[in-house]
Amino acid sequence: MADTRIESLDVIRGVAVMGIFSVNVIAFAMIEAAYFNPGAYGGHTGADLALWAVNMILIDGKMRSLFSMLFGASMLLVIERAEASGQSGASVHVRRMLVLLLFGLAHFYFIWFGDILAGYAMVGLIAFLFRRRSPRALAVLGSLFILVSMVQFAGLAWHMAELDKAAHAVGATGAQIRDWNEFGEMFFPGADTIAKDAAVHASFLGRLSYMLVERGAEPFVNFLAFAPETLGLMLIGMAGYKSGFLTGQWALERYRRIAFWGLLIGGIASALVVVVDVQSRFYAPALFAAFFAAAAPFRVLMALGYAALIIILSRGMGPLAQRVAATGRCAFSNYLGTSIIAAGIFYGWGLGLYGDLSRWQAWAVAVPLVWVVMLAWSKPWLEHFSYGPLEWLWRSLSRGELQPMRRPRLSAAAA
Repeated sequence: MADTRIESLDVIRGVAVMGIFSVNVIAFAMIEAAYFNPGAYGGHTGADLALWAVNMILIDGKMRSLFSMLFGASMLLVIERAEASGQSGASVHVRRMLVLLLFGLAHFYFIWFGDILAGYAMVGLIAFLFRRRSPRALAVLGSLFILVSMVQFAGLAWHMAELDKAAHAVGATGAQIRDWNEFGEMFFPGADTIAKDAAVHASFLGRLSYMLVERGAEPFVNFLAFAPETLGLMLIGMAGYKSGFLTGQWALERYRRIAFWGLLIGGIASALVVVVDVQSRFYAPALFAAFFAAAAPFRVLMALGYAALIIILSRGMGPLAQRVAATGRCAFSNYLGTSIIAAGIFYGWGLGLYGDLSRWQAWAVAVPLVWVVMLAWSKPWLEHFSYGPLEWLWRSLSRGELQPMRRPRLSAAAA
């Protein structure tokens, strides 16, 4: 009973990990600034602009929100099962988060700057403190933390606009111009910055040295910047688990209403973000204000809408839902595995396509391939093994001993 799967959680997690790669691929394929700003690199007209807009409206931020909510829900599930078996929930949770932190830091330094695992581990240690709250309290607290994040990023956007104003005022000082230019490089990098970035990704050791020396503290800085929103999403996920929403226990009509209104309202808000970005010509303060501040609650609505829709569509667990669920059960392996595949395609120690493809070309080269790989390997693997390979390693390291890997064979009588 302790190992019984909650299929709805697995399916939602599978969709989320697949969706996340649809937007992450750009951050593997070209300079970091291109992730939010198509004008920075990779093309911002025609098919390139269309791909960015579709990802921004349908996927960007929504799948990460889903993944964060599922992390909070799964965290509670693991703690409950540990305590049901007579173990200390706190001890099991802390060990899991510390091991996850090591995985995340290795992912960041050795493979990709966009790691979310280290932040999840650190925020997860905080989220543990709220585990006994009621679903209503968790939802309220989660919403408040997201509000804190909105205010934080709105303040940053205002600060950026003030820097721009000061740098372009009559009599602007060299320091004021330099301060604005530093922000400008984040969104509109010059030729020297682009060339340096390409050189960094040309070799494994060169990139590793750069990440350790110049960006060594970044995982912890990112934790401070994104902890409020991530914690808010985890708490909402915990509320979704405790209330039965994420486990498929609500009435079908409620799921239909949430799916319809969440996706409609969230989709309209996301489309407005696209309009603001394009009309402002991807002006940095506008990007920050629209995506990180104004759109934050609508991302949550859309994520909940997606969760409801996925639960509706996966009822009955047909062949496709089973494969997506297996992808979700191996989400840890799939998340890190996709990073390795993408790095092998784009970085210099692999195929070396970094910076050579436009936005839509990079997506077309990597995303369908990775999705097919996820769906193809996960289900057959789980027919023979109890966990994904990295799930098994995480579990073994957390428990301090190798865990049984192969699924037990059914006896002839049991079969």
